[in-house]
Amino acid sequence: MIRKTVFFVAALLWLAGIVCAQSLPAEPPAAPSPRVSTVEEVGAEFDAVPCNNKNRRDAVKALFEKMGATPEEISVEKAGSAENVIVKIAGTSANDEKIVIGAHFDKTADGCGAIDNWTGVVSIAHIYRTMKSLKPNRTLIFVGFGEEEKGLVGSRAMVDKIKKEEVASYCAMINIDSLGVAIPQAADNMSSKKMIDVAADIAQQMGMQFAHASIPNAGADSMPFVAKKIPAITIHGLTNDWPKILHSSNDKPEKVNRQSVYLGYRLGLMLLAKVDDSPCDTFREVKPDKDKKEKK
Repeated sequence: MIRKTVFFVAALLWLAGIVCAQSLPAEPPAAPSPRVSTVEEVGAEFDAVPCNNKNRRDAVKALFEKMGATPEEISVEKAGSAENVIVKIAGTSANDEKIVIGAHFDKTADGCGAIDNWTGVVSIAHIYRTMKSLKPNRTLIFVGFGEEEKGLVGSRAMVDKIKKEEVASYCAMINIDSLGVAIPQAADNMSSKKMIDVAADIAQQMGMQFAHASIPNAGADSMPFVAKKIPAITIHGLTNDWPKILHSSNDKPEKVNRQSVYLGYRLGLMLLAKVDDSPCDTFREVKPDKDKKEKK
C-alpha cells in the first residue's frame, strides 16, 4: 500500500511530468498545493553563488527563507568549532521519530565551492520547500553543516549530542554532497547498504539513471551517523575526474551541470518520502550478534 507522503510526492512529480504514469496510483489526487521545483528554478540558484566562507552561513539562511521558512524557524546552533543552520518540519505522529537531511555549506580555500557543496545546499532547500506543506509523519531536520571540510566538525558534533537511548528515534539521515557533474550516485564507502538499495530502487521506479561510486580517502557528513548505527546515505554526482574540480579553482558556478543538481533534488525528495512512510527501523542494519542468535 502506498502511504500518504509517498503518494502525495509521487503525485506531485506526476503532475510535473517527472514520473511515468505507471508508477503512480491509477487515479492521482487533485493538484495539491506543495510545489515541485523545476529545473529552471533549481538551476537559477547558481546564477550567484556565495564564494566566501564568511558569507555562506547567512546565504544558507537566506535560501531557506526564499523557500518559505520564517526567520524564527531557522536556528544556528553551535557545533564544536562550527555552526550548523537548522530548519525543522514537525511530524504529525505522536512519537519523537525524526529524519535528518543534510548538506555542508563550507568550502575550501580554493574555488567557489559551487559543486562542493552549494549543490547540496540548494537541493535540500528545495526539498524543504516541497515537503513543508505535506505534513510528514516524522519530524524532518534540515541541516546546513558547518566545517565539513575541516573534518566533519558540524555533523560529528551533532551526532555526539545524540544519547544512546535516542538513537532508535533517528530513522535515517540523507546527505547530499557535490552534485552537478554526473548522474546521482551513492557513495558506497560513506553509506548504509539498505539506504543504498532503497535509493537504487527508487531511481529505477522513476526511470532515472543511478550508480554506485565510492570516493577513496574522502569523507562526508553521513559517516558520523553510520558510525552511530543510524541508517545514512551520501548522494553525490561526480565522475572519476572529480579531483580536477573539487578543492580547486575549477569549482565554480559555470562548471555546475544544473540538470544533475535537479536530478539529485528529485531523488532526495522521493527517498525522503519513502523513509518517512516506512517503519522507523526499516533501514537499520541488523547487528551481527543478532544474526548469530537467530541462526541458533
